[in-house]
Amino acid sequence: MSQTLPTHGLQLQSLITSQGRLEIRLVDVPIPAPAADEVLIRIEATPINPSDQGLLLGAGDLSTLQSTGSGASRVASAAVPERGLRAMAGRLGQSLPVGNEGAGTVIAAGASPEAQALLGRVVAVMGGSMYAQYRTVRANQCLLLGEGTSAREAASCFVNPLTALGMTETMRREGHTALVHTAAASNLGQMLNRICLADGIALVCIVRSAEQAALLKGQGAQHVVDSSQADFNERLTEALLSTGATIAFDAIGGGRLASTILTCMEAAQARKATEYSRYGTTVHKQVYIYGGLDIGPTEINRNVGMYWSVGGWLLTPFLQKIGSQAARALRERVAREIRSTFASSYSRELSLSQVLQAEEISAYARKGTGAKVLINPSLPL
Repeated sequence: MSQTLPTHGLQLQSLITSQGRLEIRLVDVPIPAPAADEVLIRIEATPINPSDQGLLLGAGDLSTLQSTGSGASRVASAAVPERGLRAMAGRLGQSLPVGNEGAGTVIAAGASPEAQALLGRVVAVMGGSMYAQYRTVRANQCLLLGEGTSAREAASCFVNPLTALGMTETMRREGHTALVHTAAASNLGQMLNRICLADGIALVCIVRSAEQAALLKGQGAQHVVDSSQADFNERLTEALLSTGATIAFDAIGGGRLASTILTCMEAAQARKATEYSRYGTTVHKQVYIYGGLDIGPTEINRNVGMYWSVGGWLLTPFLQKIGSQAARALRERVAREIRSTFASSYSRELSLSQVLQAEEISAYARKGTGAKVLINPSLPL
């Protein structure tokens, strides 16, 4: 290799101490030269997803948040309450790298033909430790984008696109024909709406405000129900009756929303029943919880019949379940449609140091609609 390669770079790491402090800082780490089947990527765009925040912020009490220092020496810290400290017992004392996915330019490649083919190209990768200036990964972990695709466009190629595609694929594989999605005005929700419109799948979108409802309807969504309205249950039941949706993916998690969805599914199916059963309808109703916007208990009322399930759903186990060939087909679709179906938008772009500013942490921790943040580790600190 003729060019001088970096031997060290900055990586964002999150630590919870045994004394009950969350500490987030930039750490200087060695950058391994790529082996034969590996590439070295200069990371130029990596999103802050809700799944990243769980590791980044842990159980820190953000009302105690402090940010000190500047540039590479900036440190963000917060107290961790006793209850949160018990929940974080498995990671105490470990300084953990953060960032599930990202994109950038391959600046060095190993000797294998697969690695050499990526040299100089923009690639996306879901390999962890992406909040960093550089990342060495196997070539087969990389998703090669079309010529002219920017790192910003490619940054969110995995978590949201594959989660949205995983929802529709799960729906098909489990014998359902339509689905329900909560927090549906999110980046992921808008993406799922575009997939369903393109694939002819009936989708019921649950939102929490009139503004979010208007946003989705403006993007062609046919069945949008606002949980803040007094007639939410009636409108949801009507949408379920119209679509026949019997599977839901819930980003909220806690509270009674999952129960309300099951109750309305049962009510919609009961309207079509031809005979009475004291055990309820015989149609199976499924709610998968895949997020935790509400971390409280999930409450289920027992007016949902006897044919129902509530469970968890995560992307990585789903991809493992369907196998490498099916997972590759999903990734290839994402690459083809990264500027249309799977396009993501961001409210602002931050350097690695700016990610640790108290006001920025407070802003992206709120997880508001239209407030997704992109980190560009190649920016000056």
